[in-house]
Amino acid sequence: MLATADISAEVPSRFQEPLLEIDRLGVQFGKQQVLRDISISVPAGETLVVLGESGCGKTVLLKNMIGLVRPTRGEVRFEGKSLAKMHGRELAHLRTRYGFVFQQAALFDSLTIFDNIAFPLREHTRISHAEIREIVLSLLAEVGLPDSVGMKKPAELSGGMRKRAGLARALALDPQLILYDEPTTGLDPIMSDVVNELILKVRSRPEVTSVVVTHDMQTARKVADRIIMLYPLPRLAADEPQIVFSGTPADLDRSSDPRVRQFVEGRAGNRLMEMPEGRSGDLKRTVKETHES
Repeated sequence: MLATADISAEVPSRFQEPLLEIDRLGVQFGKQQVLRDISISVPAGETLVVLGESGCGKTVLLKNMIGLVRPTRGEVRFEGKSLAKMHGRELAHLRTRYGFVFQQAALFDSLTIFDNIAFPLREHTRISHAEIREIVLSLLAEVGLPDSVGMKKPAELSGGMRKRAGLARALALDPQLILYDEPTTGLDPIMSDVVNELILKVRSRPEVTSVVVTHDMQTARKVADRIIMLYPLPRLAADEPQIVFSGTPADLDRSSDPRVRQFVEGRAGNRLMEMPEGRSGDLKRTVKETHES
């Protein structure tokens, strides 16, 4: 069993009152347990990054934070109130205080970018068309897109532009909490850094709290006030915590936990040896044929 001395639940002193609390959360789909005994407190104003390899439950955790997935055990509280105890209308109203930036932007293909960004304003407010236009154009400018992009369909934009349009839509209702699901996946290094800069820019808005799920170390180091790292349950003993690290980006670089070091340094280690025999044999044959050709 690995030591967990690196794990610290302390929150930087400049952050005080918790906006979002996750208390002994567990999630299970059928016989498959995805999250186990997760407890996290996210103070107002903090940017929390959730790291971890594919399949460790990062996105499931994010969906629990917004009530899209209900926990098997434990609870999620927003400003002290349990999401599980909210009725449908109350939960729907709460979600207007969230902004969600989806991994693939999740824009409506049949709508223009302008109408995509305007959608939450039309659904949840009664402001005039002129006011909506002013807000949408302001949001396009905030994420670095020209007004002309508003008349295009999502299919006409690059991946980076779609991500920025998705962020603009997430900001439309001036949310308190913004959740980012793999915001730089599929982007080149330059566009990834553009998105990182936008996350930092959004963080400067008054009273905005952010949770960023990613496996991108560049993003984690650049935007995080605090980082936690999840580990896949099948690789843990029954009594080992699933959060194997919690601390600042500087703490992450100093961590001596081999699980953390392997992830941070991007090393395959013994994972290649864990491939099924059939796939391993195929790989060996491919390598041999390559050398012989």
